[in-house]
Amino acid sequence: MKKAFDGSVNYYQVMDELGNIDQSLFPRDLDDNKILEMYRYMSLARALDAKALSLQRQGRAVTYAPLVGEEATQIGSAMALGKDDYFVPNFRQQGVFLARGFGMDGLFLYFRGYEEGNMIPRNMHALPGAVPVSTQMQHAAGLAFAQKYLKTGASVIGFVGDGGTSEGDFYEALNFAGVTKSPLVAIIENNQWAISMPRSRQTAAQTLAQKAIAAGIPGVQVDGNDVIGVYKVIKDALANAKNGPTLVECITYRMSMHTTADDPTKYRPQEDVDVWKKRDPIARVRAYLAKKNLWNDQKEQALTDQNLRSIDEAVEKAESFKGDPASIFEHVYSYMPDILQEELDAAAASNFWQQQQTQQENGE
Repeated sequence: MKKAFDGSVNYYQVMDELGNIDQSLFPRDLDDNKILEMYRYMSLARALDAKALSLQRQGRAVTYAPLVGEEATQIGSAMALGKDDYFVPNFRQQGVFLARGFGMDGLFLYFRGYEEGNMIPRNMHALPGAVPVSTQMQHAAGLAFAQKYLKTGASVIGFVGDGGTSEGDFYEALNFAGVTKSPLVAIIENNQWAISMPRSRQTAAQTLAQKAIAAGIPGVQVDGNDVIGVYKVIKDALANAKNGPTLVECITYRMSMHTTADDPTKYRPQEDVDVWKKRDPIARVRAYLAKKNLWNDQKEQALTDQNLRSIDEAVEKAESFKGDPASIFEHVYSYMPDILQEELDAAAASNFWQQQQTQQENGE
């Protein structure tokens, strides 16, 4: 008898909970200006999150998936991307969209239930948000294979939650990317809960990153609340993407509910939440910047005020949007079946849209 295989998973942390830095791991291309930019995006993402949650509770937005607590994983990953690289989100990557330049009014429009807000500009190199669990990973693998086939030199990052790693789509995507050596960086946003299902009941594996071993690709763990650590690990994985995919498990925590349709107080103890509050991803960056005299209370207040103004403007723009009712007919199938065409023609002939608008304006 002899050992057939011996694998391992490395864990990375560059910035600890107090804002201290491990200089031996600090990325060479990262400076304080870029860290300030990361901090601003993280703060904006959290402010947007609070506003979206408030709007949903007021009936001004539909079901919403909060990201609070996961800002470092999202912003660190987004800022590691090259301008020609692609990203494939699930349903909680608002922070990535912000850091890649997607307008907040588009996000709020989507939160209001309009698919027009989910239309991604082609030059952003992104797919729209995906609600079905883990199906986006096969899209990411296919998109990565296309970059290799077309020799574009671009890479793809795809996000999946810890719950999504229990789906067949996840394994199939990793296996395909591993066999084809496609330039995919698969990011597990391990926030410890899949709705009410704890990570401990998802798998008996000691880590989620070790699932890479079965696909024959590298797998690493990183402190997902350490924006610099996330940036470094994703940057390194992208640099190696020409040789094939990497699986990155970001260890973070969902500080809020799964979505606004969920009540986490019914299934998880507050003591666990309190422990993770001490690992807040934004607080540690603020501590780092304060130690270097790059941040203070006045700058924090100015940033808060700026974020609120920008968010209010975006909400106002989103709420002034007038959707085209015909779109519910036009984007259901690749071509319009006769039955839908008949309904559309009938609605247009009866002046249906205008009647409905008049009734709404009159409060009928």
